Amino acid sequence: METDRNFDDLAPRFERKVYGGLKGQIRLAVLEKDLKEFYPRALKTAGDHPLQVLDAGGGYGPFSLSLARLGHEITLCDLSANMLDLATERFSREGVESKLTICHGPVQSFARTTDTHFDLILCHAVLGWVVDPQALIRHLMGILPKGGMLSLTFYNLHGMIYKNLLRTNYKKILKKAYTGYRGSLTPTWPRAPETVLKWLADHPLDILCHSGIRVFHDYILDPADRDRDPETVRILELEFSRQLPYRDLGRYQHILCVKKNNT
Repeated sequence: METDRNFDDLAPRFERKVYGGLKGQIRLAVLEKDLKEFYPRALKTAGDHPLQVLDAGGGYGPFSLSLARLGHEITLCDLSANMLDLATERFSREGVESKLTICHGPVQSFARTTDTHFDLILCHAVLGWVVDPQALIRHLMGILPKGGMLSLTFYNLHGMIYKNLLRTNYKKILKKAYTGYRGSLTPTWPRAPETVLKWLADHPLDILCHSGIRVFHDYILDPADRDRDPETVRILELEFSRQLPYRDLGRYQHILCVKKNNT
């Protein structure tokens, strides 16, 4: 039986490969740009009015850590105890452990049982690892109040297909073999943006922003060229992150939405 992915076996590798280096810097830069423009409160010092933030399936909390530094209150929920241990260590090292509440277990169960409503829910790179993504979105909507923000990223099926075409992995394309293998950091179920947008349309949400993450960096086939002039790469990734057709080829997609007030 298919189950949601637990990263206990890959926690150190995940930290190093996914958010380490230029790839991770680009990912965080796009998220910061989008929030700064459409939800600037999240990136300002909280003072006496911290946001209640849920990092749903957040692993070791690479993005929520930056929000904790600003004084916001973070609830980090994940299946992996090893990931949560990494998060506790990182938050403690930064001196913001008091801003972190850990929840070990499925996000879906947490959302069904918590009494807390969250001003901002981060659900970053989770949809590709869960068996029933629509149910996950539905559970998150139950703890998102009117006016609350959902920041959603997911692994883009179109980007996966395009990269395999460029690498001449034609058998994979012809067989439609898009499922990541056990032990791989490629998500089990890549998602097409049009499918995710259809799921979101079933809920009272307004989409504020839709960006691509790594719209060209990952398609540079020569590793030496890929990391040449990283500052220019970051600048150009941000410039093209919302421009079509580049956005829709981003290896990940970021959709920032707000729950409607008139429902």
